Amino acid sequence: MKSLLPALAFALLSGSAAAAEGASVRFEHKDWELACDNTRTCRAAGYQRDGAEPAVSVLFTRAAGPNQPVAGKVTLGNYDVQGANPAVPAQVTLTIDARPVGRIGLGRDDATGDLGADQVRALLQALQRTSEIAFVAGGDRWKLSGEGAAAVLLRMDEAQGRVGTAGAIVRKGNAGEEGVRPALAKPVVRAVAVPADGAAPPQALALAVLRSLKRAPDECPDLKEPSEAPSIWRLAPGKVLVSARCWLAAYNAGFGYWIAGDKAPYRPQVVSYDVTDFEPQAGRLLTVQKGRGLGDCLSTKEWVWDGARFVPTEESTTGKCRMVAAGGAWSLPTLVSEVVPPAGTRTTEEKRK
Repeated sequence: MKSLLPALAFALLSGSAAAAEGASVRFEHKDWELACDNTRTCRAAGYQRDGAEPAVSVLFTRAAGPNQPVAGKVTLGNYDVQGANPAVPAQVTLTIDARPVGRIGLGRDDATGDLGADQVRALLQALQRTSEIAFVAGGDRWKLSGEGAAAVLLRMDEAQGRVGTAGAIVRKGNAGEEGVRPALAKPVVRAVAVPADGAAPPQALALAVLRSLKRAPDECPDLKEPSEAPSIWRLAPGKVLVSARCWLAAYNAGFGYWIAGDKAPYRPQVVSYDVTDFEPQAGRLLTVQKGRGLGDCLSTKEWVWDGARFVPTEESTTGKCRMVAAGGAWSLPTLVSEVVPPAGTRTTEEKRK
């Protein structure tokens, strides 16, 4: 059973030096995790204790730069919910050590609500000490774990250069925030459409390209005894894209995609061995992999063809596998981009609506 999430659980590039260069950060400790993207926006998510019920998750989001507030959301476990759910309470009360800290309205469809500024401040303080944190509705209680929160919130401060400043969450100081790391702009990628199937080269060329690999890469064992015919598209004059299934597991699969010349010696260059979808008109490759068979956590990655290469434009997970929601509780990206789609195509955001 192949899962990509364990590899993503480690920091892509960690520490203050990497964050200063705009690198993405992924870090987790116990029941909390952190994802900072390439603009230096950081998202910290916490959950109920592993194995406990009912499921609940809190998300803190903070943009980089001076004087940026921390926004907070809470979502109640709704893994089995399809559409509007009468069982989802209209609101819950946040309690810290049995003391009420205000009510939070929840969406009926997603059981998610925004925390007020005072609630965010109270929660951030409580998570740095031993506290009992719960969201209460009638006789029901959703308990949030604080284990790992202090380490994750400190890592957020480090990634944004706030340690020792008045705006730090964990290690506050007297320094102002004028010198904290600034936000970085999203990279802009202009997508180029891949010609329609009618312009596809012959499949014999795809087979020749794959044979030029000489041996199946370790990441693509199915090439040794292929059970499916490869696919091929023309990317540009003299350049083709070839695809073949690389691996099949219990709940995931991955296809290899190679850019190659259309004449020998071909020189194929792999884009990825884990692709799950290709949208030629959008010039977009996509991988979506489950963290486990239940489908309560996913990892995703996207590449966009810019006319010369497939540029990585998005990388994200949907959080820990804690049975919070089908597909996962949140979007926790480490790579974001502004993709300008080819004329006449819809953006990824439009397709998701």
